[in-house]
Amino acid sequence: MGPTHRRGNKRLVSEINVTPLVDVMLVLLIIFMVTAPMMTQGLNVDLPETTAKSLRQEQKPLVITVSKDGGISIGSIPMVKALLLEELKKNYAANKDQPVYLRADRNVPYGDVVQIMAAIKQVGFDKIGMITKPQEQE
Repeated sequence: MGPTHRRGNKRLVSEINVTPLVDVMLVLLIIFMVTAPMMTQGLNVDLPETTAKSLRQEQKPLVITVSKDGGISIGSIPMVKALLLEELKKNYAANKDQPVYLRADRNVPYGDVVQIMAAIKQVGFDKIGMITKPQEQE
């Protein structure tokens, strides 16, 4: 039945049952704990250090990453060097004013970095930047 007063009248229970809420929250916690490690995949790049200050961004830039083993990716999409120029042309056609940032490992040969920068410039992008990490203060 339900809680009653002294006179036998039924009254409503105005308390919230938190058991289903706790069950749902625990399931969500488990889902996030399982999926979170999968979301942190990427290329391991050892960036060169610099003392220059970071630039303000007005648009979302196109980031090209070059790993020390020579792997290239545009954003998070792996790319082969032969198709880089075609993919850059597609991005240029979509947004001509988009800035392009080059993120190269410090162990990548200078000639490879210059070739990629030349390809970026050849397509027509004018705003090219380099991604570095801040120099550690001693």
